[in-house]
Amino acid sequence: MSAPASPRALLQQMFEAAISAAQPSHCIPPHLPEAPKGRLIVIGAGKASAAMAQAVEAHWPGPLEGLVVTRYGYGMPCERIEILEAAHPVPDAAGLDAARRILERVQGLSADDTVLCLISGGGSALLPLPLPGISLEDKQAVSRALLKSGASISEMNCVRRHLSAIKGGRLAAACHPARVLTLLISDVPGDKPCDIASGPTVGDSTSCADALAIIQRYRITLPPQVLAVLESGAGESIKPDDARLTRCETRIIAAPRLALEAAAEVARAAGIQPWLLGDSYEGEARDVGKVMGSLARECATRQHPFQAPCVLISGGETTVTVRGSGRGGRNVEFLLSLGITLAGTPGVHALAGDTDGVDGLEEIAGAYLAPDTLARAWALGMPPLASLDNNDGHGFFGALGDAVITGPTLTNVNDFRAVLILPTA
Repeated sequence: MSAPASPRALLQQMFEAAISAAQPSHCIPPHLPEAPKGRLIVIGAGKASAAMAQAVEAHWPGPLEGLVVTRYGYGMPCERIEILEAAHPVPDAAGLDAARRILERVQGLSADDTVLCLISGGGSALLPLPLPGISLEDKQAVSRALLKSGASISEMNCVRRHLSAIKGGRLAAACHPARVLTLLISDVPGDKPCDIASGPTVGDSTSCADALAIIQRYRITLPPQVLAVLESGAGESIKPDDARLTRCETRIIAAPRLALEAAAEVARAAGIQPWLLGDSYEGEARDVGKVMGSLARECATRQHPFQAPCVLISGGETTVTVRGSGRGGRNVEFLLSLGITLAGTPGVHALAGDTDGVDGLEEIAGAYLAPDTLARAWALGMPPLASLDNNDGHGFFGALGDAVITGPTLTNVNDFRAVLILPTA
């Protein structure tokens, strides 16, 4: 391919390539199971689950039935698999009903049956069926508190597993004695199956005590009935050595690394040297922005450790400890911090976005940063540091016309960050 007309166009092409590489239509067909003697039951949850279900239908010649739940607006037309929609990231009654129906769908299966479970990021919120004694309102309160706390996705999902009637291996246990094949699109650093949608079909080695420690670490106040479940041990999850999991198999069919490598190929084709810095970055988004900004500035001004033209590519799932009243989310917070650190360094451009098309609570994937971004913000009377302190990255980039909006991408392999460094002399 020829080089795009602008740095922004190149970064946008890289982002689109990352999203395309993780599309279920590419990833599902090679992993379909052999036809079972009995029934094939398709279940699933996540932002990509409806697209995954559609890909199964398109490539499965025999009979099948099933039900999956996805985020509002992420549904896809299917003929034999029922598609439900519910809220994300804070669960709602539709998600509660969907989780209950999925659990009911796998009751009474035989050893001749196969359950094909399609799981992607977002499944935790979309499967909010609580343990006895816990209400949906309790789950909503816990979700909001976790999202604002700064806890990592692994920590949040540890808590969720121990409050759920379906996550933490419980869905797989309910399928016994049927065979269970789980196809995962990973959105978590490290690609741990127990952390993808809080692991509804995989054993969990963490405990209620671990969940309590996380709650205490972030000083989260729990409803009394939720605290009682954790303190009593009533929320203990299914462990990896549970006999009901012996016929369960898990495959990761798409992951952040695959998406980043696809973006790197676009850069190479444009004559830009890509450097993949890792796909599992965690921590505060603004802190990652500072570190990446310092590295990019060193490359731009001293040609060290990488020489321009180059692009620094990374992924993972950062967090935002919400202290302000702005619109979030983590990718635009990263970019705003990056821009403040760079302070208009010539030749440095960046794009950051969530590969599911939703950064935080906004229907906006992320944003684009240019060398003149801060100057344009000042000209509009928007002090960049004030926007960062107010956690208002979306408000900041939206006012500049630099938001990146994709709409539903039908996949989710987490955050994408690309910092492009071009020669200026």
